[in-house]
Amino acid sequence: MQQTFILPDDYQGRVIATLFERIAPSSDKAILYIHGYIDYFFQEHLAEHFNKAGYNFYALELRKYGRSLLPHQRAFYCRSLTEYFPEIDLALQTINGEGCKEISLMGHSTGGLTTSLYMSQGRERGRVNSLILNSPFFEFNTHWFNRNISIPLSAFISRLFPYAHKAGELSEHLAASMHLSMKGEWEYDLAMKPAADVPLDFAWLGAVRAGQRQLKKGLHINVPVLVMYSSKSIWSKQWGDDFLRGDSVLNVRDIAHYAPRLGADVTQVEIEDGMHDLTLSRKDVREKVFETMLNFLQSNH
Repeated sequence: MQQTFILPDDYQGRVIATLFERIAPSSDKAILYIHGYIDYFFQEHLAEHFNKAGYNFYALELRKYGRSLLPHQRAFYCRSLTEYFPEIDLALQTINGEGCKEISLMGHSTGGLTTSLYMSQGRERGRVNSLILNSPFFEFNTHWFNRNISIPLSAFISRLFPYAHKAGELSEHLAASMHLSMKGEWEYDLAMKPAADVPLDFAWLGAVRAGQRQLKKGLHINVPVLVMYSSKSIWSKQWGDDFLRGDSVLNVRDIAHYAPRLGADVTQVEIEDGMHDLTLSRKDVREKVFETMLNFLQSNH
């Protein structure tokens, strides 16, 4: 089941977001999942897993992503990660209105940074009991010059030229490690989650950088937080089976380093052989991910 939220117009015009739900029988517990960059919700196995464990499962496709992308909009574009807060508000209001008393917010990659910032502002108004982060985007995985010179300069340029961009830098190996037609296990729509040729907007870089700077100052999140990340990062530019056993997007050392700045109650778990989206790792690894999440939920609810 899905429903569409009609949101106030923004600088590109009409805005919508899409909420998907899969309900477990007689449950008042829920998970709200927020996807990452260049992504949308297709992880039906995640919904099935939580339903079997007695949790209602909801997934929110943010504005300008997936089925929420409208013809006049620039895909994946934002100027601040706070732009997504209104649809998260509406999703939580909807879930709460359907009788769910215990809600855990779950974010992957950029969604992990967004949900962390959201929780730091207290916008959940007591509705969220815990936060689960799957390979959150806490730092740019690049060298010193890009991190300290190129990205800040790009962010500044975007204030003068909002749609300034450069050619995307997506590695084709990331899609190869996931998609069923290549080396992966999963079938998803390559129009909604492209494998390459996505422009990298300077405004998006600025939005993420601003969020990361806020994290580094400390977010003081007042609910228990679970931070999961792979046991290793993959640096190779040539395909190898390591892409099926590590994070080829982020530096996992950065995640581990900044996780304590989320709040006072943070549990960090390293997942051996986990991919960037830990829930898309091979079967034995993702079973460990599911076990970790359920143990965390049961110990904190």
